[in-house]
Amino acid sequence: MELLHTDKKNDVLNSMIKIIDRERENIIKANKQDLEAFKKDDQALYDRLVVNSAKVDGMIQAIKEVRDQVDPVGTTISDMTLDSGLQITNKTAPFGTIMIIYESRPDVTIEAAVVAFKANNKILLKGGKEAINSNLILEKCWHEALEENELSKDWIKLLHLKREETQEFLRNPTEKIDLIVPRGGERLIKFVKDHATCAVLISGRGNNFLYVSKHANWEKAVKVIVNAKTDKISGCNALDKVLIDKNISNYEEKIKELQKTLNHVGVSLVVDKKIGEILTSEDQIPNEDTWYEEFLAMKILLAEVDSMDQAITMINTYSGGHSTAIITEDKKEATTFMEQIDSAAVYHNASTRFTDGGQMGVGAELAISTDKLHHRGPLGLNQLVTNKYYVFGDGHVRV
Repeated sequence: MELLHTDKKNDVLNSMIKIIDRERENIIKANKQDLEAFKKDDQALYDRLVVNSAKVDGMIQAIKEVRDQVDPVGTTISDMTLDSGLQITNKTAPFGTIMIIYESRPDVTIEAAVVAFKANNKILLKGGKEAINSNLILEKCWHEALEENELSKDWIKLLHLKREETQEFLRNPTEKIDLIVPRGGERLIKFVKDHATCAVLISGRGNNFLYVSKHANWEKAVKVIVNAKTDKISGCNALDKVLIDKNISNYEEKIKELQKTLNHVGVSLVVDKKIGEILTSEDQIPNEDTWYEEFLAMKILLAEVDSMDQAITMINTYSGGHSTAIITEDKKEATTFMEQIDSAAVYHNASTRFTDGGQMGVGAELAISTDKLHHRGPLGLNQLVTNKYYVFGDGHVRV
């Protein structure tokens, strides 16, 4: 696709803001059809599907934030003139075509697309069938905004493909795709990795851990655990596993207090053998697979560790590499822990729920990447460009 001037892209976004606000009731009405048709017993998926007036406000705010950000395309990364006389300039450039595959969340149709578009990429959206009516009206809004500004509807397209057709499209795309970003659980990510023939940037899997050190402030620990677990169970930044150092003072008393607090807010517990000896009424971990599981439910795993080193080993073995926290009053210990944990975001005395583009100062995001290439963490506007070398000579030949 052609390189668009910043003003042209921002004009599309201004149009989009007005159109979404105008179509607010119709968007909510279309979403209601999806909600009524939803038959799965999956509360997290249902929660992600909901679009209400507040969600529409969030879409509009995301567009405004991206509009107001500096255009990331064409920024000079480096510029040098070699002894040979060659001038070599390295600049940011669009990826080209980005395909986003996601489940349930209609707001991705706005928030992911707006970031990719401002970075001058063409966007192919493959939403889940459970959100078809919501996505169709949002695609219509995009197309109206594009055409209002004399741009092709091809810039942002919703792919109407069944699972088998998606599989074939990934294997033999009918147009060039430069990057695929699957947003969802393990099954979706595996499906894309198994069938895609271009670069895939992994996003979406949580299974986040929190370690309570023997040097922890217990009140802080409980506060953070409850927030990270219950604030939004459908978020990939929600907490799933808590490792508690057995050397903390009043250990058994604190374990029982945490059980009572979590049960009070509706969280069910699964525990390891050691904590099971203290909390005899709780179910114990059925098998090792549970350690790898992202719950996406009001459920949490509590386990005992005897040192920070054991906690680090367990977290780096089982976590999804998304977000990990330590609760401790020892800053040196926190630094060591954060340096050795292999996650996209590491926290000291704070909830994992902050792993979000808006909360981390990035603005609207395409996804949270758990890959190390080309970027890890929130994929905001500045992360949706690659680079290109411009080499200027005067009849130069290599000898």
